[in-house]
Parts: sequence; C-alpha cells; structure tokens
Amino acid sequence: MTHIGIIIGSTRPGRNGEQVARWVQQQAEQRDDATFELVDLKDFPLPHLDEPMPPMLGQYQHDHTKEWSAKIAGFDGYIMVTPEYNHSTSGALKNAIDYLFAEWNNKAVGFVSYGSVGGARAVEHLRLIAGELKLADVRTSVSLSMFHDFEGFTTFTPTDFQAANLTTMIDELVDWSQALAPLRERQLASQQAS
Repeated sequence: MTHIGIIIGSTRPGRNGEQVARWVQQQAEQRDDATFELVDLKDFPLPHLDEPMPPMLGQYQHDHTKEWSAKIAGFDGYIMVTPEYNHSTSGALKNAIDYLFAEWNNKAVGFVSYGSVGGARAVEHLRLIAGELKLADVRTSVSLSMFHDFEGFTTFTPTDFQAANLTTMIDELVDWSQALAPLRERQLASQQAS
C-alpha cells in the first residue's frame, strides 16, 4: 500500500506546524488507499549539512544522515507542512531536504503551508527544490492563513474550505505516488544491480 510521510517542517519552540500536521494526519487516516505517518524534524536533529560527499552520491558517513535516509527512503510520497519565514520555507526543512537525493526521487509531494499570506511563497520555493530532486509536486496545496485559520495566531481552527482542499491535495498525491511506482521500482533495480 502507498505510504505517505507527513513532514513537520519546523523545529521552532511553540511552532504551529505540529497541530497542523496532526490535523492533516487525522484527515488522511480516514482514507483506505494509503497509510500516513508523521515525521517530526525534531526527532532527527540534523546539524547544518555536514556530509563531505554530495548527497547525489549516497555515500553517507554520519549516523544522523543514515537514520534520516532510512526514514525518508521508506515512503512513496510526502506531505510537507511548512511555515513561511522571510518569504521562504524554514531553514530546518531546507537543511533536511538537502541532506538527501535519491531517497526523494520519483515520488510525489504535496504542500500544506501557513503564514500571513498562507505560506504561498514558502511553497513556491519548495516547488523549485522539488523539481531538482525529481519530486513530482501536485498542483493543489493547502494555504492556511494566520488570520483566518488560527485563533489568536496560535490555536489552529481550519475552515471547512481547507478540509475540502486538503482532500483534493491528498487525492492527487496518492494518485501520483502510485503512478510513479514503476519508476521507483526501476530505480531500485538499477541500484541493486550496481
């Protein structure tokens, strides 16, 4: 069955991302066409990228990289929950993405963002990054407004529209994750042969 990782893209104390990610997980787990798992960057304390070899080579030397690689490699697709910091994504999420290469390839990704303008600019940056990593980003994203989807900027209270939008995004994500399965299988066979 298709396995999707829901990545909490902030490690900041008092972050809003955890309650958003748990909402995504609760909505997603009502489905029977995929399984979903939370992946909290706080559980993978990655220092600033410290691998001497480029991630494209997959020659990891540090245990923290190997653990992160094993976690990410086990998914068929991802939902990245991202804040918007200074018109982009969080440094923690960007760093975690940059650690790996092949683990992201030929998979699908959807985005759930939050910020004063719904985190739209963070998602635009992530879409550019996804293309370089051979991650297929789905068109629909969920953009949560700090003014309309959070009470007092801290308590998450999503509108019904956001729940419907999330359903559409997950529909696309699961479809694309399944459609890309033959490419992942070919990539795995190639890796095993070499």
